[in-house]
Amino acid sequence: MVYHMPKLKATFTLDEQTVARLGRTAKQLSMPKSQVVREAIGEYSARIGRLGEEERLRLLRTFDEVVPAIPERAAPEVEREIREVREARRTGGRWGSDKA
Repeated sequence: MVYHMPKLKATFTLDEQTVARLGRTAKQLSMPKSQVVREAIGEYSARIGRLGEEERLRLLRTFDEVVPAIPERAAPEVEREIREVREARRTGGRWGSDKA
């Protein structure tokens, strides 16, 4: 059984270039202009929140620059440093109570 959603009429103001593109697209796809608009809106709304290709490539370049700069240290060494920093905070910092 096929269900169809009720359709509503809507009026939009578009520039001539957009109307021409809509007409060419509908003709190339052999479908009504309204269907082209529905499908275009569906695809556009599905992309909201996703990165565009340019932004994705920029973030990948940043990642490729940052990751090699992360020092390679053994986990026990990192844990020791964290313990030292926490202890220093509890006792007033690296300079203790003799701060100038």
